Amino acid sequence: MANPTARLDRCFQSCDEFTSLNRRGRRALLQAGFLGGLGLGLTDLWSAATSAGEASQPTLTTANGRKAAKSCIFMFMWGGPSQLDTFDLKPNAPDEIRGSFKPVSTNVPGIQICEHFTQLSKHIDKLAIVRSLNHSDPAHLSSGHATVTGQPAPVLNSDATPPSDRDSPHIGSLVSKVRPSTNGLPSFVTLPWKAFHPAAPGGEAPGQHGGWLGNSHDGLLLTGDPNAESWKPSSLSLQPEITLARLEERFELLQHLNQQQPHFNHDGPIPRPMADSLAHRSRAMDLLTSPRVRSAFDLSKEPDSLRDRYGRNTHGQSVLMARRLVEHGVPLVTVTWHNDGKNFWDTHGNNFNRLKDDLIPPADMALSTLLSDLDERGMLEETLIVWVGEFGRKPQINVKNSGREHWPFCYSGLLAGGGIRGGMTYGTSDAHGAYPDSDPVTPLDFGTTIVDALGIPIGSVLPDREGRPHAITCGKTIDALFG
Repeated sequence: MANPTARLDRCFQSCDEFTSLNRRGRRALLQAGFLGGLGLGLTDLWSAATSAGEASQPTLTTANGRKAAKSCIFMFMWGGPSQLDTFDLKPNAPDEIRGSFKPVSTNVPGIQICEHFTQLSKHIDKLAIVRSLNHSDPAHLSSGHATVTGQPAPVLNSDATPPSDRDSPHIGSLVSKVRPSTNGLPSFVTLPWKAFHPAAPGGEAPGQHGGWLGNSHDGLLLTGDPNAESWKPSSLSLQPEITLARLEERFELLQHLNQQQPHFNHDGPIPRPMADSLAHRSRAMDLLTSPRVRSAFDLSKEPDSLRDRYGRNTHGQSVLMARRLVEHGVPLVTVTWHNDGKNFWDTHGNNFNRLKDDLIPPADMALSTLLSDLDERGMLEETLIVWVGEFGRKPQINVKNSGREHWPFCYSGLLAGGGIRGGMTYGTSDAHGAYPDSDPVTPLDFGTTIVDALGIPIGSVLPDREGRPHAITCGKTIDALFG
């Protein structure tokens, strides 16, 4: 058997970047980060910064020359919120359509929303409500792909197709490619889980990762319940038997072994899989060793009063973490509605009680507090907020179980901050909330508008891992949403 030390050393010598870093000493070795076999057990996904010279920082303006948002908090309401019971009520529709909820006035004359959004009704002047989102795909997984990527899924109308490298990259993955982080933090973070539907044969929704860009542009996944007293990001934790001092000792040994055999030849550049692995591990070491980076993930630094305002629940604390991360320089954070054990916003049955008791109250508290918190910090204009699901619900109520079925043909989404003109609605639906009546918007338009608002040139073409070109958007921007 070949000498394992020689093999490891040869891996390092085959990487030109590592060879350069190695001359800068111990800290550079830590940053180069070959963590395999060191007992870290880091299972979260990493968004690796673009290497020097691969891409330049974009000019932060939109296609029309507006100032672009610095960051985005994308709240993915997994399951499909009912448009008729949230932001597009139809009080004059027949009983079997309108349901039991009543519309209430807001702080913007003429705009009404559901009575159970008691706090958000005071912040509509900061929001744009899009009431004409629509598509024709009733499947959670494939329509989820379109929602978070702004591109159609490789297989449409499918709840059986899991993620693959054929997927389009998540909008956050585009951000990590075009606007890579330079401050030690990831460019793209998802919490508290990746959208997964236990009743769907494919399980996890596609489009939540780097897709054809490659896994070096996957986001950092923070799992668990940030409301739990014992919660902390697993990415910032060593296994119990590994201390930071012990880890550093191992790196010193690794450096010493490398210096003993510095003259191995190599056959070419480091392979792509190894380069991705090194990039992931470099980011892991930055998180483990940087107090400033670790501090960005520390919710205990937030005042108890503010944590209470966001809501002492999984969603509220996830949204607060998102605000904390963008404040520290993370460009895009996705908050996916958590696994509550009750099918999320997928209210096939008991729609009205689920919304009134379980879903709307934490969503109302978190979004309204986020809007006011960002506004008070002077961050709202530079932070784009997105609140949307993959589709809506069928107008006709299921009499047997008071539920609403999937309905992609018309639904609502929210945008705020980042140059969005608040206090407005865009598009209208028909008398039953079944189809758009004016200004229809597809998920592809919605996604393209987000990409543009972040200052990423929407006409860009990027190569996949085999060098094949891909357009990063395929919709149109909704310029009327911006002030």
